[in-house]
Amino acid sequence: MRLRVLHSLSHNPWFNLAVEDCIFRQLPADQCVLFLWQNADTVVIGRSQNPWKECNTRIMEQDGIKLARRQSGGGAVFHDLGNSCFTFMAGKPGYDKTVSTGIILEALKALGIEASASGRNDIVVETPEGQRKISGSAYKETSDRGFHHGTLLLHSDLSRLAHYLNPDPKKLLSKGITSVTSRVANLDEFIPDIDHARICQAVSQAFFKHYGRTAEVEYISPEKTPDLPRFEEQFAFQSSWQWNFGDAPSFSHLMDTRFPWAGIELHFDVDRGGEISRAQIFTDSMNPTPLEGLAEMLPGTVYRPDAMQEKLAQWQAGYPDMPELADVSSWIVQEIR
Repeated sequence: MRLRVLHSLSHNPWFNLAVEDCIFRQLPADQCVLFLWQNADTVVIGRSQNPWKECNTRIMEQDGIKLARRQSGGGAVFHDLGNSCFTFMAGKPGYDKTVSTGIILEALKALGIEASASGRNDIVVETPEGQRKISGSAYKETSDRGFHHGTLLLHSDLSRLAHYLNPDPKKLLSKGITSVTSRVANLDEFIPDIDHARICQAVSQAFFKHYGRTAEVEYISPEKTPDLPRFEEQFAFQSSWQWNFGDAPSFSHLMDTRFPWAGIELHFDVDRGGEISRAQIFTDSMNPTPLEGLAEMLPGTVYRPDAMQEKLAQWQAGYPDMPELADVSSWIVQEIR
C-alpha cells in the first residue's frame, strides 16, 4: 500500500476533523494514511450524541471551550494540548484496526512503556495500583475503507473532564464510583519529559517499520492546507452550528425555576434539525397569559441562544408593562447555552 503521513500544526478541532473527513472520503483503495494532530480545549462528541445532554454547554461557553462533533461513534471526550491524537486510514481489505493498535503499542514500547489493548477501544498499562487507561479510540467503516482514531494522554488536565461533561448515571453505576483519575493515567507519570513531538516521531517510525518503507511527512495548517478537493466546504460544515449542535438526535428538555413573582416549568421538544417542535409552560403566575403566549410562539425557533433571544425580544415587546418577563428571557437563554 502507498503510505501518506500528515502532521497538523493547527490546534483547531474543526480544521483537524475536516482534514480527517476529507482524506477519508477521497482515500484511494491502495493508500494507507497516518494523521497526527492535537486539539486545544475542546469537547469532542460522537456523531450521534446530544451535546445538551452530554456537555455542560453553559460553562464551556464561559471558558471558551469549543464543541466538535466527529464522524465516528462513541462517547464524549475532552481534548487539550496534553493529548496527542492519531488517525489511521486504509482502503479495504488493507484496513485492520488490530494493525493500527499494534503500531501504537510498538511506538509506546520504543518509548519504554509496555502497554496492551483492552477491550475494543482502550490501551492500558499495568501499575502497582492496577490497570490504568492511557488511550481511547473510536472507529468508522464503510464498504470499501475504514479509519481508527484515538488519543494518547500525555499530560492532560484530567480534572477538566468532569468539569465540562455530564456523566451518564447508568455509566457511573456500571463502572462503580471509582474516580476518573484513578482509572486513567497520563504518560508523563512514566516518562516525565514526554511531549507531542516525541509521540509523533515514535508513532511515525512504528508506522514505517510495520509497512517496511517510509514517506515524506506533510505538515499542514490553515495557512498551508493539504491538497484536498472541497476542503473549504468541509471545514465550513465541520465548524457549523448545524453539524455540532443541530444534528443532535430529537430530544426533550425540561427546565424549571422560581422567581419572586411565580414558578415556571418549561418543556421543549426539539427535532433532529435543532428546531423546537413543541413548547409547553406550567406556572402559578397570577397572570399566565403572557407565558402561554410564549409557548405558542416558540415552535419553529432554532434551539440556540441567538435565535431564542430574538424570539424572546419579540415576545417581551408585546408586553411592555411587564418588566418581570426579562427575568424569564434571561433564564431561558442561559439554560440553553
